[in-house]
Amino acid sequence: MAKTQNDLGRDSVGRLLFKLAVPAITAQLVNMLYNIVDRIYIGHMAGVGATALTGVGVTFPIIMIISAFSSLIGMGGAPRASIKMGQKRDDEAENILGNCVTGLLFISVVLTVFFFFFKEKLLLLFGASSVTLPYALGYMDIYICGTVFVQLALGLNPFITTQGFATTGMLTVVIGAVTNIVLDPILIFGLDMGVQGAALATIISQAVSAVWVVWFLSSRRSKLRIRPHSLKPRAKILLPVLALGCSPFIMQATESMVSVSLNSSLQRYGGDIAVGSMAILSSLMQVLMLPLTGLTQGAQPIIGFNYGAQQNDRVKKAFKLLLISSMGYAVLFWGLMMLAPKPFIAIFTSDKALAAATVSALRVYLGAGFILGAQIACQQTFIAVGQAKISLFLALLRKIFLLIPLIYIMPALLSDKVFAVFFAEPVADIIATLTTVITFSVQFKKILARNDPSLHSPKTGPQPAR
Repeated sequence: MAKTQNDLGRDSVGRLLFKLAVPAITAQLVNMLYNIVDRIYIGHMAGVGATALTGVGVTFPIIMIISAFSSLIGMGGAPRASIKMGQKRDDEAENILGNCVTGLLFISVVLTVFFFFFKEKLLLLFGASSVTLPYALGYMDIYICGTVFVQLALGLNPFITTQGFATTGMLTVVIGAVTNIVLDPILIFGLDMGVQGAALATIISQAVSAVWVVWFLSSRRSKLRIRPHSLKPRAKILLPVLALGCSPFIMQATESMVSVSLNSSLQRYGGDIAVGSMAILSSLMQVLMLPLTGLTQGAQPIIGFNYGAQQNDRVKKAFKLLLISSMGYAVLFWGLMMLAPKPFIAIFTSDKALAAATVSALRVYLGAGFILGAQIACQQTFIAVGQAKISLFLALLRKIFLLIPLIYIMPALLSDKVFAVFFAEPVADIIATLTTVITFSVQFKKILARNDPSLHSPKTGPQPAR
């Protein structure tokens, strides 16, 4: 029988990273198509494309909040399960999985009810105008109904990858994305449903992904399985999951807050066309960030397992390869955006005024994108070794302490207010990355020193999260 699970403790680190990262990157790129394909089709709707694209763009904060809660559970639980597996405590890892399923279901109900009642007020707060609000509401009315599918698909898939089943984890996303790509033109244009068709296609696709991931984690193919006895919520299991998941949660939730700050400020200084530019730029930022996330998802099981097994040399080698790969991709993407932005922007809109405004904004907004590979690699490695407090601080730093204040400070300092809003991003990126790299260079040595096998008995092992 073909080998479908990788040996995280003994296989070549380079080969493991390739085997785990390529499917994870593919999954992230395909997952990106859920929103980007919608925007591509919407942006080319006859007569109303630019307005509809702007309307759907202001729904991005809500979509990010929903995704952030799936990361709170999935990205908090999967690394802890990986560490437990490295310590040969598979029963505890399985209990973590079961409690995470319960947590995701509970969160789904709360989010669905909340956004159902407050969506219109939130969308107006997030930068919708009287012209774009109907398109935003048309999209969200349907998307909100599929919250449970989004939570299960995104929140449970890390538990597949963390076991070494990278290809299966990739299929979770690919199956849904292919469904979305097929349904989008049928529902948007064929059935003339417009933005509502785009939302319906996305939710049906997430439902297909959710069914797939739950089936796999309930089957005998999975080493960790969803079992009825593990579904009962226990504070001693969920609280550490929430503590570790705070960092990826804040990274995504603050992305929502950043989007609100950007859209509201751009609406004030530049109107709908500036907000429309931001809708395109946020999609291109995803093209940069999601493959980096895929790389870290490929590295995290290797780092987490070997950290739990106290194999520090393999932990260091995995991080080094992650850092080189992340920085290489970020520099390549940044170069393409700086040299030839027009073909990428043309994918989203044929409106000449919107395209021209976006080209100008892109070179400012992504001006420091080449350094983000180092920032993501270091921050996510802290998560892989269970360092919740450090990763939480670094997640807060870039968005909460730097970017959001700068969005409001820079227009007070510069005469070109729209330029000033976009310029806040590279300023925050540079400061945050320098801080993250310096913090990592100091703390990582200390973390590995405490994980020295000579300092711990096999029974106690390292203490991953404090």
